[in-house]
Amino acid sequence: MSSLAHKTNYETSPNHVEIPIHANGVEPKPRQEDEEGNIDYSQRAQWLRAAVLGANDGLVSVASLMMGVGAVKENINAMLVAGLAGLIAGACSMAIGEFVSVYTQYDIERAQIEGANNIAAGIMSEEAQRVKQKLPDPFQAALSSALAFSVGALLPLLAAAFTRDYKIRLVVVASVASLALLVFGGVGAMLGKTPLGKSCLRVLIGGWIAMAITFGITKSFGSVGL
Repeated sequence: MSSLAHKTNYETSPNHVEIPIHANGVEPKPRQEDEEGNIDYSQRAQWLRAAVLGANDGLVSVASLMMGVGAVKENINAMLVAGLAGLIAGACSMAIGEFVSVYTQYDIERAQIEGANNIAAGIMSEEAQRVKQKLPDPFQAALSSALAFSVGALLPLLAAAFTRDYKIRLVVVASVASLALLVFGGVGAMLGKTPLGKSCLRVLIGGWIAMAITFGITKSFGSVGL
């Protein structure tokens, strides 16, 4: 019996040693790859969601601006020039703001990595290299933000450009903006995994409020001759 117990202990002991060695040496690699895949997917979703939000900003800003100008000017050229100026100014503003924001984040994360590097006697670990490669590109972020804003801003501009009648033009701009808001709200809900109906309604009502406030205040100032 003692020899059998000794033999059993001898057979189970290597298994007890080999399992943790195998787990420490082999299994983390696929897990790291899985984590990298999840991080890549999450980053792509964030970029898409940021693009949708940028397009929504461009749509609401330019549509509200055009409605405000249309409240006091029936001339189509005035609305188009105002919308185009809003598109250019907004795209530049979004690009500059995104560049400054992302570049600040870039500097902070790079400083953290380099600080951890110095603590490790100047040798960069694989984890540090992987994180450094995934740092955001400020120029790419700025360009993406400007393009997204411009895409959203183009919708009310195109809607107004092909409508000559003043009253119909205002209705068309508001209708196109409303339809686009519903689409942007739906896409944002799918990317953010939020309720579709609530997200669309929230975005739509927010756009309506912005256009109504701009139209109403501009109309009131125009009525008193300012």
